[in-house]
Amino acid sequence: MNENITIVVADDHPMLLKGLVDELNEYNYTIVATAENGAQALEKIIAFNPTIALLDVEMPMLEGFEVIKKCIEKQIDTKFIILTSHKEKGFIHKAKLLNISGYMIKDEPFMELHQCIQSVSKGVPYFSAVFNEVIDNEITPELQKIKLLSPSERTIVRLVAQGNSSKEIGELLSISSRTVEKHRANIIAKLDLSPETDALVIWTKEYKEFLSNL
Repeated sequence: MNENITIVVADDHPMLLKGLVDELNEYNYTIVATAENGAQALEKIIAFNPTIALLDVEMPMLEGFEVIKKCIEKQIDTKFIILTSHKEKGFIHKAKLLNISGYMIKDEPFMELHQCIQSVSKGVPYFSAVFNEVIDNEITPELQKIKLLSPSERTIVRLVAQGNSSKEIGELLSISSRTVEKHRANIIAKLDLSPETDALVIWTKEYKEFLSNL
């Protein structure tokens, strides 16, 4: 029964938070606490150990992902559902890495969230269709390309992402800038990028969330 599912809801927009709580009450879920920032959300999750926490991604003080990381560190049993307007690859990749139970886009009908809560409460992950589309069509292909990079090339990609020029990278790695340029050319080929000078820089900005795991 729904009243046995306890929920903490966190969103920094009061009207959205109230609307969400009202909908959840209509379905007889037990709302044990609400929060308007990430720090409050973390405090309430630790205090109430709810079945599920519904978290907005972007909140003051602590973002939704930061709240989840801290809860995982504290070995809290709560399952997490992210509620967001973001469909970007970086956000979805972060959710995947954290093994989050649910990822819902805010413009989905409430019935979709209800189904997500029901599924997650039974231990079955549930994601908006857009999540799986981005994973299958955008993230997985790029991760496969990244696997083709050698350890040296991965180091150079990380340094490019930090804003270093070929000359600076050469100095950091004690190699010539010409050698760095050869590596960059190989990286661009393996990642199937266009040969423009700034193609790799643009790619690192778009996929920066991937690079922390290189």
